[in-house]
Amino acid sequence: MFGRKKTVKKEMDRELLLHIKELKREWETLNTIIEQSIEPSDEGLNDLAVVKAKYFYLLREARFRGINALS
Repeated sequence: MFGRKKTVKKEMDRELLLHIKELKREWETLNTIIEQSIEPSDEGLNDLAVVKAKYFYLLREARFRGINALS
């Protein structure tokens, strides 16, 4: 019974770290595109802001849960 809870928590933590890595990669890609654009579109800037907000939210969640990429 107790082992099941730990397994689920570990899997959720792993999933959270995976989402953080994906969002970081997406943020870096969008940031590169925006930096190279002569006149970035409002939609592109909004997408960048949303991805950045999601990324930092998940980082705070990971800190709250006490997990890091090395665990």
